Amino acid sequence: MLGYYLHTKNAQQALDAIGKRLSSVRISTDLNLTEQDFVVTDQGLILDEDNQLSIADLKKIVKKTQRIYLCSDGDMEPIEDRSVGYYKLAPTDGAPLLEISGVKMHISKGTDPFTSASGMAKQAVRSGDNVLDCCSGLGYAAIAAHRLGAKKVLTIELSESVMGLRALNPWSRDLNNAGIEQRQGSSFELITTMPSMSFDAVIHDPPRFSLAGELYSEEFYGEIYRVLRQDGRLFHYTGNPHIMKKGSGFVDGVIRRLKAVGFKNVQKVDHLMGVSAQK
Repeated sequence: MLGYYLHTKNAQQALDAIGKRLSSVRISTDLNLTEQDFVVTDQGLILDEDNQLSIADLKKIVKKTQRIYLCSDGDMEPIEDRSVGYYKLAPTDGAPLLEISGVKMHISKGTDPFTSASGMAKQAVRSGDNVLDCCSGLGYAAIAAHRLGAKKVLTIELSESVMGLRALNPWSRDLNNAGIEQRQGSSFELITTMPSMSFDAVIHDPPRFSLAGELYSEEFYGEIYRVLRQDGRLFHYTGNPHIMKKGSGFVDGVIRRLKAVGFKNVQKVDHLMGVSAQK
């Protein structure tokens, strides 16, 4: 483990235990994957000999409600990247979500990011598939595809900042499993180098249109169609539940362009804020 992950919920649990004069507190320090007992004293929380948080430290963490701190080697640092924009991991009741400049990059309302990404994978992936995961983010959909029995999953992520954050994310560790290949670069460019009919399924989860309009283009959809085998399946996240429910020129345009390059059975999947299609 890289260290201990603290955020508002588990820091508050530690403070509550201290306030009740308990000798220990049971919390998760790996972002809800597991729980274990830690010693608390009237001075603070003892994670291990090198990582001990004072009451002031815990109160600081509690105050930053949408931030996750990594405690390691006696240091406490937020999991974020401000080199280009503002990228960070934010806590949920399940897997953490990726937030870029204040925009949440996952479906999290009424669910958690890993569960929703797993739902996307199930729309397209079957056991034994070769899968292409475009714009993979924290890699949740790729991991879900692998767990569904995919033979090989190729993930593409453009942002080095995102790649750095997911290297710190306990929920992304399974990206290192055999059968998953991580590649850094542009999905728009890299897909043109891939052989025709080389994938059984594609999961496409691009940034919003204003940031990456080319990933919603007929040209890119044509490349997805080309690399899919006959009867191959696509799930394309389009975002915005309000738009999906009421319908819009934007989503209709996505459907129209997918059909224009040859996709059939193109359907909205409202609960996953996306569109499914078949070659």
